[in-house]
Amino acid sequence: MACLLAPRLAERASEHDLSGSFPTADIEELRAHGLLGLMTPVRLGGRGASFADYAAVAAELAAGAGSTALIFNMHASVTGALAHTPEEMVRRLGGPEDFPAMRDRVLSDAADGALYSVAMSERGAGSRLSHITTCYRRVGAGFHITGSKAFVSGAGHADAYLVAAKDADATEPKVSYFLVPGQRGVQVEPTWDSMGMRATGSHDLHLDAEVGPEALLGGVEGLSVLMAQVMPQWLVASYAAVYAGVARSAVREGAAHLRARELHTLPAVRARMGRADAAVAEADLVVAEAARRVAEEPGTTETNRWVWRAKLVAGDTAAEVASSILEAAGTSATRRGHPLERIYRDARCGALQPATSDVCADWLGIAALDGDPEQDAQVPRW
Repeated sequence: MACLLAPRLAERASEHDLSGSFPTADIEELRAHGLLGLMTPVRLGGRGASFADYAAVAAELAAGAGSTALIFNMHASVTGALAHTPEEMVRRLGGPEDFPAMRDRVLSDAADGALYSVAMSERGAGSRLSHITTCYRRVGAGFHITGSKAFVSGAGHADAYLVAAKDADATEPKVSYFLVPGQRGVQVEPTWDSMGMRATGSHDLHLDAEVGPEALLGGVEGLSVLMAQVMPQWLVASYAAVYAGVARSAVREGAAHLRARELHTLPAVRARMGRADAAVAEADLVVAEAARRVAEEPGTTETNRWVWRAKLVAGDTAAEVASSILEAAGTSATRRGHPLERIYRDARCGALQPATSDVCADWLGIAALDGDPEQDAQVPRW
């Protein structure tokens, strides 16, 4: 299905990139084809997909339009984390008896077309959960959440936002996730005017919202950092599939341009394309292996190392391949509106999104030297 949608997403990608407009028609197509319910179990009306299934779909969508795939990635990060967190784990951590009902309601809504977004990053803190300033206080049976978020893909278009906030009254940092409805107490500030991924609508979000107890994800406070450490795939490797797809689109569009300009007969150009083809194949394999391990053995030390490898390889590969092909294509491909110019800018964002390539490499280097990345890094990842 995703491979059939990708060409239509590609047709609209340039217009949305130039104007910075949200790809409403793209999201409507994902909704119409049931992809917003991809991670929802079959019993609740969804596709019951694994992380490996998600990675394959996200890469195909990104081969059409990187921004649309990134919006989809954020949505799937919410639904996938909910669908794949074992009930037994939640119970052991003190989750309430009504957690399954809350989870099923959110996942059913996704299967019915609800769109979710992630509101975790903040200006000055990035995605480091321990440094965020958005906070919550208990108000009766519920919570009052105040603060501001940045880089919220789909801001103003999501039905609800996964908000990371810390307990304002705790003596030690305690960060929790809340699924905050987008109707009340949520204000979007249109700030998104970026180099790449311009159609994601990743505006700032200001919160002054009261939510009920059901908004606390998992029904347990203080789980955010623990879940990020144990199950990093939805905060790290989910990006990898997107940028593997963006890299693939660079090869496709590069080949079309080079043939049209009759540059494909030059040995140097063929060599660049050959190296790009090999690099994209390598990235695809690393992402697929990470996704397979997440689907079969989530949370193990080796699986999590593959998660970080996938993000590092996909982010760096996308940037390197797009740059090389753009150079081979020549100045005409740098004009605004040319697919390669857009793909180059989108691809360059891969290494910058959390976890950045430098953070991934540092984490993997510590592990390769028999250290503990969660304990031995000079600056804690989360």
